[in-house]
This record gives sequence, C-alpha cells and structure tokens, in this order.
Amino acid sequence: MYQIFWMSKRIKRLQPICPIDGRFGLHGQDEIPVRALQFKRGLLHEFRKGNASKEQIRLHSLVQQIPKAIIIGVRKGGTRALLEMLNLHPAVVKASQEIHFFDNDENYAKGIEWYRKKMPFSYPHQITIEKSPAYFITEEVPERIYKMNSSIKLLIIVREPTTRAISDYTQVLEGKERKNKTYYKFEKLAIDSNTCEVNTKYKAVRTSIYTKHLERWLKYFPIEQFHIVDGDRLITEPLPELQLVEKFLNLPPRISQYNLYFNATRGFYCLRFNIVFNKCLAGSKGRIHPEVDSSVITKLRKFFHPFNQKFYQITGRTFNWP
Repeated sequence: MYQIFWMSKRIKRLQPICPIDGRFGLHGQDEIPVRALQFKRGLLHEFRKGNASKEQIRLHSLVQQIPKAIIIGVRKGGTRALLEMLNLHPAVVKASQEIHFFDNDENYAKGIEWYRKKMPFSYPHQITIEKSPAYFITEEVPERIYKMNSSIKLLIIVREPTTRAISDYTQVLEGKERKNKTYYKFEKLAIDSNTCEVNTKYKAVRTSIYTKHLERWLKYFPIEQFHIVDGDRLITEPLPELQLVEKFLNLPPRISQYNLYFNATRGFYCLRFNIVFNKCLAGSKGRIHPEVDSSVITKLRKFFHPFNQKFYQITGRTFNWP
C-alpha cells in the first residue's frame, strides 16, 4: 500500500533547461479583443477544416500557438466536457484531439515544432488549450512540460475516486464488448483475491489516488499553477465551475447561463455558442455503470479516504466525498 506523506519544506524545483521565450504568459483581460473575436469564430472554423491559404492566414494574423494551459487529467474525470465548455469563451481555442506529446516517447522525440503544428490556428491574444488525461499519471510528463514552460497553467478535473474508477472500468468494458471479448468483473480487478485488500496494481484504482500523482507534479510546479475542477459539479452545475476557471486563467467573464442548457433526453448540459450553433457531447459520455457489490464500494471508499484528505490539504479544495 502506498505511504502518504507531505514534506513540510518546499520541494526544490529544477531550473528550466530550455525555456520558451516569452513564457506564453496569459495577457491581462484588457488585452483580449473579446468583442472582435466573437465575430470571427466562423472564420476560425474554416481554418480548422484546412480551407485556408497561406495568404489568408497572413492577412488575418493567425498563428499556431503552444498551449498556455493544459488539462492534464484526470481520465474519466470530465476532461472532454471541460475542454468543450471552455471553448465557449471567445478568447479560448481548443485542440480538438488529444495530442499525447508529453506522454508518448515517439511523439516527444519529434520536438516542440511538431507539437506546435498540431495546434489549431488562433489569433495572437487567444489562449490555446489542449487536454491529454494520460499526462497526470505519466512519470516523465511533469519534467517535460516544465522544460517547455515552467509558468504554464495546469487544470486537473477530478471526480469521487471510487465513481471515477468504476467509470474507467466501464469504458474499457465497453471496448471489450465491441470486439466480442470477455472481461473480468470490476470486483475481481479492484480487490486482490489473495489478500482481500484493494488491488493497487489495478490501473483504475491507481489513477484515483490523486495525491500520489500530484506530489510528483509539485516537484516541478508550485500549487498556485494548478486549478482543481470539481468534475461531479461540472455535470450538475457547470457555470460556477467554469467561472472559477475563467478567473484562474485571467480571462474576462464571458461564459454565461445562456451558453449552457440542460438536455433532458441526454441528462447532461449542452452548449449554446450562438443563436444558430448548439452542441452536445458525444453519446458515449455518461455511460451506465455496471452494478458493483456494495461491500467492494465501501472497501474502496475506506481505502481512498486518507488519500482524499491529503489531497484536500495540498490543494486547499474540499469535496464531499465519502
């Protein structure tokens, strides 16, 4: 079982080896031409589809920027929903696909320019955001991101750990079923049959020990560069969570209740960009979880409890987790 500890002294952080000029810091809100950007979303959409010449790109001063903020995790915490909702803000541009630059050795070896060219076109004062939830749990990633930009903003969206682990299992199970393959029950994977204790070798359990992974990130970045998003609240009451992120990113408040409407059929909030363009998340979101033995759920919650307490202490944010 993992040992929980927290060093009282500040962890010594490495100095950046190859810092990016300008640090890609976030501009003050008075520098972001929000009103103008609202009228240019359609134009950016054409550029994203590749319907643009080099001359058009030059005329509109469009650039492909290294992200100024990254959603680093957590898998099945709501990373896609968070990214899509932040994209409602006219000063935010999202990378549509998970790039997996920092957690994939082959991609990382291609260099920072390869990474930049994977980003969407944007206006210079916009903020590009990408999300790859594998970043949070991959050991090499914190140092690699630090070497790129030691002052980058990092977003972590979390859910109640046991629920997140079951959601993780459910996604894998669905993939197995599509291929007509069999898979173990969650209980068999989450509990070690020899010891009857929680199986910390099971990846879905390991990922939910948030403090274990966060402590590794804190060797490189101060806690002030992280913002913790409540993934459970983002589902039921998204606007307050998004407003907290706007503040963290130094963005002017632009996302409002108008941009979010509840779809009773899907059981989730959908997005309203303007009077003609609405968007709901993919149908694969919100999968129905299999029934799990209550004694296993109780054992998992008891196991996660001390780790959760340490997570609250480190981040300064408390959740109503069992």
